[in-house]
Amino acid sequence: MRARMSLSASGITCEVRELVLRDKPTHMLEISPKGTVPVLQTSDGIVIEESLEVMLWALRQADPLDWLKPELADEAAMLDLIRKCDEEFKPHLDRYKYANRYEGADPEHHRSKATAYINELNKRLANSPYLFGSRPSLADYGIAPFIRQFANTDRVWFDQAPFPYLQNWLVEFLNSEIFLEIMEKLPVWKPGDCVVHRF
Repeated sequence: MRARMSLSASGITCEVRELVLRDKPTHMLEISPKGTVPVLQTSDGIVIEESLEVMLWALRQADPLDWLKPELADEAAMLDLIRKCDEEFKPHLDRYKYANRYEGADPEHHRSKATAYINELNKRLANSPYLFGSRPSLADYGIAPFIRQFANTDRVWFDQAPFPYLQNWLVEFLNSEIFLEIMEKLPVWKPGDCVVHRF
């Protein structure tokens, strides 16, 4: 999701292959044996396998919306906040959302642990509509997809929780043109299908 949003924001056109992960195409496994998504293969053959790395690659080619130039900080500060999401928040999110996949995981415990990061974001958003100022940046689009997952795990609980600024920010994200664009369903790709160019 965040890889596609960055490609859209950069204006880079690419060939999109929608996959079903239980039926991974041979070509995908040839270029990326670990078999996870996203996978981006550039025109010069470089393979990028992590969504944040795809974001940075795309935006360093072109950044017309200045996602890499936030108003209130710099790229390093945004990357620190995103990495905290990926490395500290997301493990708790996974055990909250998919507790049955982790032996001994208590979803309420992991929700409580994840809430520390949620509170940090809510406090930041009390001072500005986006994480680093009055317009969205890399941090907003790098973090929002995971907050969406957290919210949707128990929407009733999330909607009544004391995170008003974060809740408003998430609504803005869910209604944003770029999010709605990349969420459009595409047919599952099979070898021999017509090329679908997007973004």
